[in-house]
Amino acid sequence: MKTTSHPAALKVVTLASCALAAWSPLAIAGNGNGNNGNGNGNSSSNGNSSNSSDSANTNTIPAIPVGWLTAFPTVVQTGTKPTLSWSITYPSIVKDYVDIIPPATVDPKEELDVEVRVLGNGVTVSSGYSYNFVNAEAQLSFNGGNYQRIFYGTNYHVNPNTVVWSKKKVQPHQTLRFGGRYYYNGWGTTYTSSKGTQNVRTLVNGDIPPTKVPMYSAPSLEDFIKPYLDKEGRVKIGPMDVIVFMELTHSDYQQYDQGYDLQDMVLLVTFTSNQPKNNNGHGNNVDGIDSSNPGKANFMEYDTDPNVDDER
Repeated sequence: MKTTSHPAALKVVTLASCALAAWSPLAIAGNGNGNNGNGNGNSSSNGNSSNSSDSANTNTIPAIPVGWLTAFPTVVQTGTKPTLSWSITYPSIVKDYVDIIPPATVDPKEELDVEVRVLGNGVTVSSGYSYNFVNAEAQLSFNGGNYQRIFYGTNYHVNPNTVVWSKKKVQPHQTLRFGGRYYYNGWGTTYTSSKGTQNVRTLVNGDIPPTKVPMYSAPSLEDFIKPYLDKEGRVKIGPMDVIVFMELTHSDYQQYDQGYDLQDMVLLVTFTSNQPKNNNGHGNNVDGIDSSNPGKANFMEYDTDPNVDDER
């Protein structure tokens, strides 16, 4: 770990103190629609899924810089220079790790773990003056393979804490694509990422949803979506999450119909990097030296271990 002179130490203390913060794993909010987590209906998987009950979203990459800072000795006399040690893990965003290919293909850039959850199924049919939820199916295609069912049921079968599909060590360019359809007196049309349809859309934190997704305060917005939009109507999810909106009851040609709202099936895809980017304090913070650029800094004497890549 690098030690610094007193002037440099003062600067580092200020920066690090501003960056350090406690954090806890992100827990998926309830969908506010009375979903009681009673299973996911007749869902099946490709053998990589994990349907353990109430598995919380434990994204291990923080949304803000976190870390630690120590000084030794803790009490010093005038003129004495303490030794500082620190470690900072910087926030990451999902687009650092995957490419989002519109409208709904996710292409990993490096090895990642992935989990998929269902946030809600908004397909309904009218019955007199009321609306009843009907069954719908969510599908996933991995690495160009066939689409397979990962969920089947009504909105009452949705538990947003349940992982319906997961896979460890997804390799670069092993794509994820999504699809869905509903069942009511027979199967409706299947819409998937592979068909180039706008009925399946992927967004990340801070994105503005398509105009067909009602604003946060709109009475037509499904309750299960509200926890994932802020008051300005932007997507509010974790920094390593991707949200998938689907329209299953109307085609692209019916985009101006009031029923085309992209709320019929909503998924949350969470990625975890096995190599989060961080800096352990003796490289890029001061001298810019590490194993990725040895010998290119002006202050070679400050690098205590040029063989360590501080970005990893």
